[in-house]
Amino acid sequence: MNHASRTALATVVAIAFLAPAPAAGQSAAAGEAAGSEEWTLPRTPDGRPDLQGYWTTQTFTPIERPEHLGEQEFFSEEEAAALQEQLTAEGVDPLRRDALDIADAGAREEALYQENRDSSYVHYDNQVWLRTPVPKGLSSRRTSLLTYPRNGRFPPYTPQAAERIEAERVMNATVFDGYETRPLSERCVVWRHEGPPMLPPSYNDIHQIMQTPDHVVIFTEMSTTIPRIIPLDGRPHIDDRIRQFPGDSRARWEGDTLVIETRNYAERRRYRGASAHMRVVERFTRVAEDRIHYEFTVDDPTTWTSRWSAEVPLVKTEGPLYEYGCHEGNHDIRHILEINRNLERQAAEATAAQDSK
Repeated sequence: MNHASRTALATVVAIAFLAPAPAAGQSAAAGEAAGSEEWTLPRTPDGRPDLQGYWTTQTFTPIERPEHLGEQEFFSEEEAAALQEQLTAEGVDPLRRDALDIADAGAREEALYQENRDSSYVHYDNQVWLRTPVPKGLSSRRTSLLTYPRNGRFPPYTPQAAERIEAERVMNATVFDGYETRPLSERCVVWRHEGPPMLPPSYNDIHQIMQTPDHVVIFTEMSTTIPRIIPLDGRPHIDDRIRQFPGDSRARWEGDTLVIETRNYAERRRYRGASAHMRVVERFTRVAEDRIHYEFTVDDPTTWTSRWSAEVPLVKTEGPLYEYGCHEGNHDIRHILEINRNLERQAAEATAAQDSK
């Protein structure tokens, strides 16, 4: 695809992206789709909505609303169009995910280009290697992926959770003491965005969905765990004593919406500070030929003072989906710790030499 074709395609897709999400959520979205004369919901041979294919979640929309936007839940059409033009311009760094946190348009423009970053930032050329045929922009006019609480911010932690998280922060001060304290993402065990719930990763953000009458499979491109193979046959969840990093998922159909409930998370996962009591309910509703309305609710009364919800449009894209072979940190843990022991020894020797003077 040449540059002109990409630009034209990006413009068309941008117009579709900037439609605001319906305030009533997926039911309203499904209603709008049902009323369209130009599109008929595709169905599988067993009569269920066909969600299969490749879908992308890429977006510059942040999970939390930037503080400078206050109570503004949606960008105006003019604001969204200006942002879309700025974010999808040639040369923009797709990894600059904090762009909307910058209130001043001029400062944001400068920050969006890798060449303007601090010289200490060492990376390959992001706009070359990470730019997609349809450039990353906004996926809707929402100012945050969070839809509840309405302020677009995570609810406060409970006192119990705040105490637990502070204890973990103190422990992380000695994060190089041993392999037990190194981050799970570095060990290639689990990424925070993998789901459930699914959130946009920095790159490689394709999800492939496959269906049978009794199972649905969600294969995330940037994932360190196996594809999610979720039963639809009404079987109960596994025993509560069995815990897994991606939890245990069970799916059901509510009309034309696929509902997936996940529980039994491993305590060590600590998704955004959550405990093993976290429960996630995801809802997938196909609302157009090129879009699935994906929303989820996270509930853990031992961690947050209320539940919280978000929506992430799944936009149709082309494959293929590439294998994400994460293993470096896990294989190199020995050297990561060896280097820290060397640094500790050098610091001790320097202190001893200073004391001897």
